[in-house]
Amino acid sequence: MNQKMQIHWDAAGDFLEVRFGKPTPSYYDDLGNDIFERHDNATGEVKGYAFFNVQKRKQKSPQDIEVNVPQASATS
Repeated sequence: MNQKMQIHWDAAGDFLEVRFGKPTPSYYDDLGNDIFERHDNATGEVKGYAFFNVQKRKQKSPQDIEVNVPQASATS
């Protein structure tokens, strides 16, 4: 089963969030450099990423942001 990806951009807050699959109760792990990985509370499965200060990052120097993309699970 394919899971959907949702992308949310908040220009005023300079915040970008990418979510995988249906929303579930989650927690975030701080990966450093204003990047957070979202995990399902029950399973620990990666459910998305949050990026803070995206525009400020771009102004300092253009750079790619690289994170691992989780595999789709049968329950998503």
